[in-house]
Amino acid sequence: MADEKRTDDVEKLLSDEKALDDRKQALIADLLKQKEAAIKSFDERLEKLGYQANSSKPKRSHHKRATTPVATKNKAIP
Repeated sequence: MADEKRTDDVEKLLSDEKALDDRKQALIADLLKQKEAAIKSFDERLEKLGYQANSSKPKRSHHKRATTPVATKNKAIP
């Protein structure tokens, strides 16, 4: 009798855990859909404003570009 009750309790616990996991996965999927919709909406608004994601203008950087190599001490300078 007590063994059957333990089995029922374990089965109930496992089914509850599975139900929670299924609900969690459904909520995650819903959040991902909402995120995708929000990004799409934002991209449409940017497009209406004239923004182009792949413009030919290079990105600005605070790094200096590499220049021509400096002559080393071993080479003779004319």
